Amino acid sequence: MSKTPTRRTLKNGTISSTKSSDITPIKRKRVVKPKNTSNNKGQSEIEDIEDLLKFKEEEIAEIRVSLLEWYDKNKRDLPWRRLKDDDDGKEKKAYGVWVSEVMLQQTRVATVIDYFNRWVLKWPSLYHLSLASLEEVNEMWAGLGYYRRARYLLEGAKKIIEDGGNFPRTVSSLKKVPGIGEYTAGAIASIAFNEVVPVVDGNVVRVLARLKAISANPKDSVTVKKFWSLAGQLVDPHRPGEFNQALMELGATICTPTSPSCSECPISAQCHALALSRQGGIVTDYPLKVVKAKQRNEFSAVCVLEVTESHNLLENNQKSRHCLLVKRPDGGLLAGLWEFPSVLLGQESETAIRRKAIDKYLKTSFNLDAKKTCKVLLREEVGEYVHIFSHIRLKMYVEYLVIHLNGGLKLLQSVSDEGNMIWKCADSKELSSMGLTSGVRKVYTMVQQFKENSLTAATQDTKQTKSRKRR
Repeated sequence: MSKTPTRRTLKNGTISSTKSSDITPIKRKRVVKPKNTSNNKGQSEIEDIEDLLKFKEEEIAEIRVSLLEWYDKNKRDLPWRRLKDDDDGKEKKAYGVWVSEVMLQQTRVATVIDYFNRWVLKWPSLYHLSLASLEEVNEMWAGLGYYRRARYLLEGAKKIIEDGGNFPRTVSSLKKVPGIGEYTAGAIASIAFNEVVPVVDGNVVRVLARLKAISANPKDSVTVKKFWSLAGQLVDPHRPGEFNQALMELGATICTPTSPSCSECPISAQCHALALSRQGGIVTDYPLKVVKAKQRNEFSAVCVLEVTESHNLLENNQKSRHCLLVKRPDGGLLAGLWEFPSVLLGQESETAIRRKAIDKYLKTSFNLDAKKTCKVLLREEVGEYVHIFSHIRLKMYVEYLVIHLNGGLKLLQSVSDEGNMIWKCADSKELSSMGLTSGVRKVYTMVQQFKENSLTAATQDTKQTKSRKRR
């Protein structure tokens, strides 16, 4: 006796008749989604990714066409996108792409525009940049943060000029330049030289994670490689640079972290995360939110030290005062940048302990001793300021110290010759034009505000005293 055929409706709407004896159960792997932690590694993630390694050919074609059409109509007008191929064989465009991409790391587009325009006005080509000093570059970069990026730009420019001056055109050759990694190399090679290579930044990761509903940890090295593979499948062979920019633009303006505009997305038809959201899922669940490493707390005593030639603070002219600045070491955090004398503390400390630490530092480094080599005219606590780095929460205790040197600035100059510390004294005009970090600038602003308040209070006291005498 034959068995009754089973009728099934397929996804495309057709009906298939199959005998029940022909149906073989398919064993499916149970994929466990990783927990929301920063250490999500292991087999579950790999299985989650392995089933999503490829886009279908029709998907690729649709995504390329839709995304490029959207980009051509909606791309933002940005100065580095206006650069055209020139007689130097796209050198100018490559230089502009490089500078803009380095500036855009960890920084918003709106902030970068003015910095980029000032940069290319001062150094319009790779050759001009190679002639700059680190001091000049830091000054131009001040406020963008992550100053190592600026140093790498300068070192990279010098290296390219030393090697003949021809801008590298491929990812493999670009990665040999100091400071240029996989992402920046891909951006320059594809946008300036039309090499068919992908780029993957945070925006691209977000778009790809939602397109394929990838729930694996986006920071895991295995997962990162898969994102690069997916991006490589999509990049348009005829317009690689525009496609890469379109993908990043989509993530920056439409497929945003917390409020994606799915109704305006040109590739929403191919988005698995959006499809799952119609079944109760949430688009913003992709990519996985990775718990950031906890910032460590550090404490520092900062001394804004002014040196004056006067013996009397009240008689002193503000213009004759000079602030002592110290240059940080060439390696490590904020390498090679200027700051006020400071001492790291092991923990939160009382005023007496902080002053003792500063006194020891000034005596050891500059032979400044209130009992022998200088006279303290003013010493006041100004306040506290917390500066946030990516991995450090630095609490700075700021004090303002005015001294008169028994022998003038020459005494200070003779001390530095004995050691390796680089320092200088700068007046208020020089300070205002220096490439100081935002943290150092904030400290200086605090002191300036303190001085203004003190001057106002002193003026009011003088007026009140005169008024009482008249009575």
